Amino acid sequence: MTSGWRRLVDGVLAQTDGSSGGGADSETVPSIFDLIPGIPASPPLQFLVVIFVTLVGAYLSTFIVRLLGRPVAKQFQRESVAQTVLRAVRAGTVLLFALLGMTIAGLQIGNIVLSLTVLSAVLGIILAPIVGSVINGLFVLADQPYEIGDMIQLDDGTRGFVEEITLRYTKMITLDNTFLVITNSSIRERDVTNFSAEDERTRLSLDVLVTYECNIAQARDLMERAARQCDDVLEGGPDIRIGSARYPASPRAYINSYADHGVLIRLRYWAKKPYKIGTVQSNVQTKLWDLVGDTDADVDVEFAYPHQHLVFDETSGHAQVAVTRGDGRRYALDAPVEPPEEEPSTTSAVKSAPTEE
Repeated sequence: MTSGWRRLVDGVLAQTDGSSGGGADSETVPSIFDLIPGIPASPPLQFLVVIFVTLVGAYLSTFIVRLLGRPVAKQFQRESVAQTVLRAVRAGTVLLFALLGMTIAGLQIGNIVLSLTVLSAVLGIILAPIVGSVINGLFVLADQPYEIGDMIQLDDGTRGFVEEITLRYTKMITLDNTFLVITNSSIRERDVTNFSAEDERTRLSLDVLVTYECNIAQARDLMERAARQCDDVLEGGPDIRIGSARYPASPRAYINSYADHGVLIRLRYWAKKPYKIGTVQSNVQTKLWDLVGDTDADVDVEFAYPHQHLVFDETSGHAQVAVTRGDGRRYALDAPVEPPEEEPSTTSAVKSAPTEE
């Protein structure tokens, strides 16, 4: 029995070293069926042996990944790369045990490799899109446009957090709590905005139109004060560097343009986190509305709205304007208003006869 197991191990090593290329030795490679007399090496039994050994490899791969998880995470700072390496370790372990199962079952690796080569050539044409996604996944991992946990926005306005990055696809969870799976070949052709890369501070703007008659300086001051009173907005600090330029961290209000119906003032401010941009914008506008509508303070600021003034002079000609009174009659504004006619009295006058003295 000991010599049989030794022959089996020698056969496995022989196939691993590539000594099973041909000749008589390749036909006498021992298998596990040589150790069990009375059980012929039929194809179904060989298939079951391969499946059993492969399942054992898959089970052991979980322990190997768990054992190497922490060292790999320390070696690679990017979580997506670490997960890809661990997936490769697991797949390699399963593949190794599958080849080992084929050898134990007495299958010739050379014939299997030849069959797999032909099968791969056929599947290569069918699975070309998947292969393209895998190649694009390698570029995504190399270019590092985003990382797991980053908040990104696609070119169609969809915003969410990156949940998983594989060689074939990128999975993100949207702000509506729905999962979106995008192939890597598709996401590399789209414009992706990363709100979490390096610096999470995000610059926002608010356009407000005020009237020409109001106090412009006070309007700018109220807008800056409204932004500073929000907790999610940077009140000040050192300038924020973007590229080679530096921008003030505190809220600043600038006169953007002199519009048709008022002065357009633009407020620029920085949100601390990009995860609730809509809430931050709403809070700033609510604060500004409260400050402008404060009746206790001397506020000379009025929001502008589209309106028109019609001015007539001696060069404008004449405008025929009429109004309708309660009696249903139309009167021209430049015509004198006639008093209403008195209704005739129903009582008749009685003539008194002259009296004689």
